[in-house]
Amino acid sequence: MKNEYTIENLFFSRARVKIIKTLALNDELNISKIIKNTRLNHSNVVNHLNFLKKIDFIQEKNFGRIKIYRYKEENLKARCVKKLIELIENIN
Repeated sequence: MKNEYTIENLFFSRARVKIIKTLALNDELNISKIIKNTRLNHSNVVNHLNFLKKIDFIQEKNFGRIKIYRYKEENLKARCVKKLIELIENIN
């Protein structure tokens, strides 16, 4: 996993950055809301969410057939990325 956890892989694409930003600023969302907020297609979102789960940036919670994705602020690297997003976007 160490090879995958690089800044280049984290910010691999605009799509992944949109998903990271959306979850960082909203904490928890289902996949439909992520798709709506990012304007990305379902398979693209699923692929990026799987990567973010693999590196422990997000957590998937299941409620029957509904999956909720939660940004993991307890992960120090994820928290730092969230702070960076807030600084760049001028959010307090």
